[in-house]
Amino acid sequence: MTGAIVTMENVTKLYEQGKIEVRAVDNLTLTIQKGDFAALCGPSGSGKTTVLNLMGGLDLPTEGTIHIEQQNLSELSRSQISNMRRDRIGFVFQSYNLIPVMTAYENAEFVLKLQGVPEKQCHERVMNILAEVGLQGLEHRRPDELSGGQQQRVAIARAIVTRPAIVLADEPTANVDSVTADALLDLMQELNRVERTTFLFSTHDQRVMDRARRLIRLRDGRLEQDEVRA
Repeated sequence: MTGAIVTMENVTKLYEQGKIEVRAVDNLTLTIQKGDFAALCGPSGSGKTTVLNLMGGLDLPTEGTIHIEQQNLSELSRSQISNMRRDRIGFVFQSYNLIPVMTAYENAEFVLKLQGVPEKQCHERVMNILAEVGLQGLEHRRPDELSGGQQQRVAIARAIVTRPAIVLADEPTANVDSVTADALLDLMQELNRVERTTFLFSTHDQRVMDRARRLIRLRDGRLEQDEVRA
């Protein structure tokens, strides 16, 4: 499909919990388009995080197919999926997942180093992106020297510095105060507007839902509502 970043077709994901089979995602068909600023919402256990993990290639479906930029994940090797994750998907987690011994600069630079981006180009991109997310002058601070909001800005910088096709953000405002959450959402909306960066959030946060241009509601692993707003 033209413009589709991720397409899930009749995807089911089963987990075993002891002797109980849990259907985390149930025959879900969903497409995320380039430029979407979309929120996955629903009660706990509705399948939001599982959907993000499947879209990000962190997990594979029990049934159904997932295409990322028209490539079928089930036809790729583990290393090919890993490379796709590295090059085409940005992740933002509620717990930041920064490397504690690395500075803000080094955390943002990490994936570019894995990609083999030349040093000069790498430096330029990292410094530009850190300035863009409001961290100019804080490049050499480690995570424990930054506030929660600043750490999440580093995580956002790391997610977008590779210019990914999509950023998957799992509860990105969960561990910050309301003022910081609004500032982070302003930042991501601006990146979406100016860079056309595609964002998909998993969230319980009403502020994220209010700002999303597309609201995708899940219940018991099924699509309950898919609303596109003006």
